[in-house]
Amino acid sequence: MYLIGFDIGSSSVKAALLDRERNVCIARTFAPRTEMPIQAPETGWAEQDPALWWQYLGEAARSLLSQQSINPEDIEAIGISYQMHGLVCVDKRHNLLRPAIIWCDSRAVETGREMGRTLGENYCLEHLLNSPGNFTASKLRWVQQHEPEVFSRIHKIMLPGDYIALKLTGEITTTASGLSEGILWDFPKHQPGTHLLRSLDINPDLLPSLVPTFGEQGRLTAEAAGFLGLRPGIPVSYRAGDQPNNALSLNVLDPGEVAATAGTSGVVYGVSDQLVADPQGRVNTFAHVNHQPNQPRLGILLCINGVGILNAWLHNQLAHGLSYDQMNQKAAEVRIGSDGLVVLPFGNGAERMLGNITPGCSVCNLHFPVHCSAHLFRAAQEGIAFAFAYGLDVMQDMGVRTHRIRAGNANMFQSEVFRQTLADVTGASIELYDTDGAIGAALGAGMGSGLFASRQEAFAFLRPTGCVTPAAGNHTAVTEAYEHWKEWMHRVIPSR
Repeated sequence: MYLIGFDIGSSSVKAALLDRERNVCIARTFAPRTEMPIQAPETGWAEQDPALWWQYLGEAARSLLSQQSINPEDIEAIGISYQMHGLVCVDKRHNLLRPAIIWCDSRAVETGREMGRTLGENYCLEHLLNSPGNFTASKLRWVQQHEPEVFSRIHKIMLPGDYIALKLTGEITTTASGLSEGILWDFPKHQPGTHLLRSLDINPDLLPSLVPTFGEQGRLTAEAAGFLGLRPGIPVSYRAGDQPNNALSLNVLDPGEVAATAGTSGVVYGVSDQLVADPQGRVNTFAHVNHQPNQPRLGILLCINGVGILNAWLHNQLAHGLSYDQMNQKAAEVRIGSDGLVVLPFGNGAERMLGNITPGCSVCNLHFPVHCSAHLFRAAQEGIAFAFAYGLDVMQDMGVRTHRIRAGNANMFQSEVFRQTLADVTGASIELYDTDGAIGAALGAGMGSGLFASRQEAFAFLRPTGCVTPAAGNHTAVTEAYEHWKEWMHRVIPSR
């Protein structure tokens, strides 16, 4: 018997097929083979056609089934992971009214600030656990203000995963976790943030009805089944944003546990049992996948935009034909601290942990007689690790304590310099796993359908492929390098 997980990203749709009885992933795929287009009609905008998500999900599903000789009748449940914070608008016939405004669109930053002033900072932090920022609620307010004709025709708004669930089941629904990522969930009241909407003259009926994160959310329609090559009636039994789902895929569900990713951008996602918010908005608090009113589980999320993209820039501009592995080898030849060279990795847009400013990437304390390209390779990776550590310091002030960070064995975590630096500077062990968002969605589907007897059974397959522990001999050098990095950050960005 099998489970399918879909992970709807902004670059591709990934799919995984999980053999539930053997508890092993037997097939993975993605579509398209080149990155999905993102439209930018104006500077700072980022839009996608949700119809493309559905088109490529169909391609991924059919490709997945073609890899294995299985009977579609044996598919037991479907799970969905999706890019967070987006806005999809449909009319009463479920027709799309405009392209989706996706996570990296920054048009609503000032709109969010105005909303925060209207609602009051204390209300936002106490009820929403965040300022409205550049999240889904702010994007909806932007449409209301700037596209009134479109706004007047909206029947329901959705997050990207909600739209995929609509295409699968024919039903418009959402989850508490999803609404929280849109800053549309009132935590003390355990209900949608209707006060926020009414204060902006937005009808709360625009929100979809609620379904549980784990549990039946609808069943596959005959039309969708025909498109995907599956049987009608399969339950959709799990849905979560990509970062909460990444944490689930790593079995990060309890207070003090931390998941991390380091792809184009980087994320640190820690779990807390306290309804806490950062007054400065440097990190954001959402309802985790297993959040319950009587058992709070909050995901505290730090996003760093300039992670893998910084390493890729160095590779493309300065590596002179070296592979990434060769760059890592060169970096490993340089001493901890890069002989004083500092890289502040903030060259890919606004940084929430720095107050949504755009400081750019800075190379500091460069001395021509001392430093070469290998120093720059190492300083960049150290700078990324130190930015992660800086964010974890903020999370520690909010009560998140961790001695272990779990991550997929991919992207920057394949660099020995990066993962050892992160372990040394945080004092936490780094556990690496061969898993991804689509596998997490498939696991969630099995959990939501009650097909696993316990959490332990669901994660029985999960075994670390590697573990990096802090090296006692590195402590002094790494601590000095981190303090040196922070000194330069405060010089370049004085307000922090």
